[in-house]
Amino acid sequence: MASSLSTKHFLGALSADGPARLGSLQSLDHKKLSSPTLQISTRRPHPKKLKIQAVGSTFGTYFRVTTYGESHGGGVGCVIDGCPPRLPLSEADMQVDLDRRRPGQSRITTPRKETDTCQIYSGTAEGMTTGSPIMVKVPNTDQRGHDYSEMSIAYRPSHADATYDFKYGVRSVQGGGRSSARETIGRVAAGAVAKKILKQFSGTEVLAYVSQVHKVVLPENLVDHENLTLDQIESNIVRCPNPEYAEKMIAAIDAVRVRGDSVGGVVTCIVRNVPRGLGSPVFDKLEAELAKAALSLPATKGFEFGSGFAGTLMTGSEHNDEFFTDEHGRIRTRTNRSGGIQGGISNGEIINMRIAFKPTSTIGKKQHTVTREKQETELIARGRHDPCVVPRAVPMVEAMVALVLADQLMAQYAQCELFPINPTLQEPLELPRLEPTSISP
Repeated sequence: MASSLSTKHFLGALSADGPARLGSLQSLDHKKLSSPTLQISTRRPHPKKLKIQAVGSTFGTYFRVTTYGESHGGGVGCVIDGCPPRLPLSEADMQVDLDRRRPGQSRITTPRKETDTCQIYSGTAEGMTTGSPIMVKVPNTDQRGHDYSEMSIAYRPSHADATYDFKYGVRSVQGGGRSSARETIGRVAAGAVAKKILKQFSGTEVLAYVSQVHKVVLPENLVDHENLTLDQIESNIVRCPNPEYAEKMIAAIDAVRVRGDSVGGVVTCIVRNVPRGLGSPVFDKLEAELAKAALSLPATKGFEFGSGFAGTLMTGSEHNDEFFTDEHGRIRTRTNRSGGIQGGISNGEIINMRIAFKPTSTIGKKQHTVTREKQETELIARGRHDPCVVPRAVPMVEAMVALVLADQLMAQYAQCELFPINPTLQEPLELPRLEPTSISP
């Protein structure tokens, strides 16, 4: 006998009484199956337990850093997990880079006054790391939440205001919350620890400097990466190691600052004395990890490594880095268009990269925008903001690069130093003091 499906009964069972009216096809006898109206119910399988993991605030695998806090909350900071024990560490080690990052340090930065004084709450004993999580906190002391009253209604063009609402349906208005560059305090504090690990273990140095502000571009041949020093970088408020171009950059920032506008720029970062073998093939290539780290910083818009886009204008014979054996018997490259990494693995040469930063989004000029109620309006943003972010971005870039390298150093040590290395082809991660050796032709 023909039977039909009663949609009305089926939907009613789901919507009104829920699981109580849900039966199973197995429980229906033949008489019920032959009835004019057949009700089919299926018992839903037990739903899988969904694991919700907060994302976006933790970086690293072996040397793991989680940042916390918001621009106008009680404070910001980080938790560092996986730091090796017995590393001498104090607040002073972090404060040097935090002072380089802090606001209000010159006329070309935001006038917000914060000392950014850090305090270590855990993870050290008698001036040494213990191997347990290191918690660092920096309080916020100069908050002006009322400066953001208009921004609670209207979205700042090119800022994260709108996308935070699109994603979460709620946001911290004052200072932009987690989208504020103030979040990078935790990164810089953790990066100082990573820098110290790299320096003490392998003599690795991470240095960044401003190489472009708006249309003022520092020629690459004016900076000697082999002998560049921190003092040269810190000799002026824009952090450009060339005094002549530093003055041009400062003038470019001053010109837009007085108009309530902003400009972008480029930060160049180099790493010297990098152990060979850091990084992995395929998905975890070292330059890919560095790109992700750099582009996670606020206001970043571009990343170039080694020869970068300029390499596309060369032929293979022009671009290839030829190998030779130096006076210490080490295999080296005569040029460094690869940027110190080949096949995703460090080759021991200087690592170099360039990171582009856009003009600061929050400016004091009238702009067209919309409100949260989708009404078109105009906005003149108040608050205290950098007319150009790149001078303060220098220690941020150094921090992110150091975090990647410390993490990769620990990964390399775990995988490739567990058993004796092949001395014919490999070097120990801890670079030895090299003495000249005789090399047969």
